[in-house]
Amino acid sequence: MMRQTSAFAQSNTVVGFLVTIFLFVKSDIKTTLIPITILSASSAPLCTPDRIFPVVWWIFLHLLQFDTSNQIQDVEEDAQNKPIRPLPAGRISLSHATILRWGLVPACWIISVLHSGSVLFSSMALVLFTILYNELQGHRHWLTKNIVTAIGFASFEVGGTFIAGCDARHIDAVGRLSIAISTAVFATTIHTQDFKDEEGDRLTGRMTIPIVSPQVGRASVLPLLSMWSIALSFVWQLSWACTVLLLCFSVLIGGRFLLLRSRTADQTSFLLYNMWLSVIHILPGYWRYLRYQE
Repeated sequence: MMRQTSAFAQSNTVVGFLVTIFLFVKSDIKTTLIPITILSASSAPLCTPDRIFPVVWWIFLHLLQFDTSNQIQDVEEDAQNKPIRPLPAGRISLSHATILRWGLVPACWIISVLHSGSVLFSSMALVLFTILYNELQGHRHWLTKNIVTAIGFASFEVGGTFIAGCDARHIDAVGRLSIAISTAVFATTIHTQDFKDEEGDRLTGRMTIPIVSPQVGRASVLPLLSMWSIALSFVWQLSWACTVLLLCFSVLIGGRFLLLRSRTADQTSFLLYNMWLSVIHILPGYWRYLRYQE
């Protein structure tokens, strides 16, 4: 049962507060913070090494805004699926988490406008799609969830890419292409995250692909990841050896989703999927490096 608290339980110190903030975003570090940071640095490309810090900070702050919004919606689901999160663990009350959630919106906009108006528009778009996903319940059906999630990730990527580049008002053709491809990849494969959360999603009445069509959902991962691996190998001009390695990795992940169906196995498979995602996000940078060498 979820423990109730009236304020920041266990968070009356700076360290306790930072732990609470970390626990809000912990599960999305591998799914969002790392892959999108890699894509931003690769797509821009990174202007100077020190630009990585504002990129990570901007993505982290917006991720925290999204996660607090998400976690105040279905506390009981988190008590089932992720009991260490701040609300079910009793580290923060629902009212204080709600204040934090809405207080982060102007904070995100202020930090964004310091970079450029273009970054601010990315932040505003991300806040809009956060509301569509969470407060307006866009996550309850697999179709709207996939669409809103993909566009939301694109907003993350656009903002991060603007900041990573030397001109925070401009993204070149390669950067725009890499973001468009990443958005399409997310839209067609993001259901991989839902298998590990199927039990909690059933309790809250969500209509995710693993619930609506589990066999098709699992069977789709292998061909989708394989096709994307082959297509991106041609787009970014990988060597045959790299293409084969990427394809083998995608087959391993797809095979695991198809054959290994326990919650623990799905968690591991999803971790591998995020590793694959990070690899394909490096590819625009790989292409730029090849062009530079010519």
